Amino acid sequence: MRYLRATLVATAAFAFLANTALAEPKTNLLHQWATGSDAQAIAKLGEMFEAKGGKWQQTSIAGHTANTLAKLRADVIAGNAPPAVQLKGPEIAEWNKTGMTADLDDLAKAENWEKVVAPELLPVMKPSGKWVAAPMNIHRINWIWASPKVMQAAGVTEVPKTWAEFNAACDKIVATGKICISHSTADWTDSTVFEVVVYGQDLDLYRKAFVEGNVDAMRSDGMVKAFEQFRIMTSKYMDAGMNGRDWDSMSALVGRGEAAFHIMGDWTIGLLTAAGFKEGTDYVCAQAPTDWGKPGFILNSDSVVFFQQKDPDYVEGQKLLASTILSPEFQTVFNQAKGSIPARLDVDLSKGFNPCQQKSQKDLQASIEAGTLVRSMAHNMTIPQKVRGAIMDTITEFVATPDMSAKDAANAMADAAEAQE
Repeated sequence: MRYLRATLVATAAFAFLANTALAEPKTNLLHQWATGSDAQAIAKLGEMFEAKGGKWQQTSIAGHTANTLAKLRADVIAGNAPPAVQLKGPEIAEWNKTGMTADLDDLAKAENWEKVVAPELLPVMKPSGKWVAAPMNIHRINWIWASPKVMQAAGVTEVPKTWAEFNAACDKIVATGKICISHSTADWTDSTVFEVVVYGQDLDLYRKAFVEGNVDAMRSDGMVKAFEQFRIMTSKYMDAGMNGRDWDSMSALVGRGEAAFHIMGDWTIGLLTAAGFKEGTDYVCAQAPTDWGKPGFILNSDSVVFFQQKDPDYVEGQKLLASTILSPEFQTVFNQAKGSIPARLDVDLSKGFNPCQQKSQKDLQASIEAGTLVRSMAHNMTIPQKVRGAIMDTITEFVATPDMSAKDAANAMADAAEAQE
């Protein structure tokens, strides 16, 4: 009997290994990066996947994240969950609750992800304690991009470090007839700038309101103060051209010396580089103003989440794709093109990366040590999508309604967020 049992166990083990060996890794990545540099980045991922022996397929859904989520839901309902999906932030946690996400723990342990991935990303990629997603990059949101020429002409000697310095610099710049803040109004651009203001004024308020979703914090005097600063910026320092301006043309105003500052994430590097502008000459980068005197970093990250599969080819493809995404080679090539920095903290940025990317990596490490690293609300890394949407709608309503008071805006934000609970 013992011999028979041992034979059966050995046979089963051999069959498992044989099936694994025979599996041909393949994938079909569902994503929303359908055009431009985003599509090129996905194409590069496909090339690297195939170079490692995988069979690559993709399904691109143009437009907003909501379109990708609609496709995902339809596939899941049809019993055909995709093997890999581009998702981020709370969306990963929500799908993980369904019990349908794949378990990447064995691969993560073998490749030591826990020790090389930025710590703020760990609860996002492993929402219930196991790895279900792989981060592609780290975007920094709280950048200020500045024109040395415009600052010099206005007598501004350095990029402002506090909001009081920022307002003083803008007053000088506007007096010369230049635009102080290059902007294009939309829910996500307005909310990007506003969250940078909140974060720069009050780190604790940011965490309570935009990470925890605390409505009392949204209604607080600190939030009113943030809206007051934002009103100064929208009414005095942004130009009327912000209405209807293409979002990707904002950085060019700084590069051409038509505007002094632009507050936006590090994808701006790609836009400035593509337009032929040079760092140090046409633009410089710095941490956006903070009033609390420490290194600061608002983080955004693109990632791929994996769903359970019955086909062994897709299972092997998930391992290969996740391993490829977190390889130093992909993290380097992908982020050099995107303007972001690797999700791995051990990648050397001394060669091939923009000076602003190198600064970003140093500031990320400094913010980790200072305890000031946070995830971005505006870019869907913290609170549930429906609460985020309500907050963003309020912020854009504030921009579009010049006579809306800061106190009314704070109350409206809290009311809108509370209605989603």
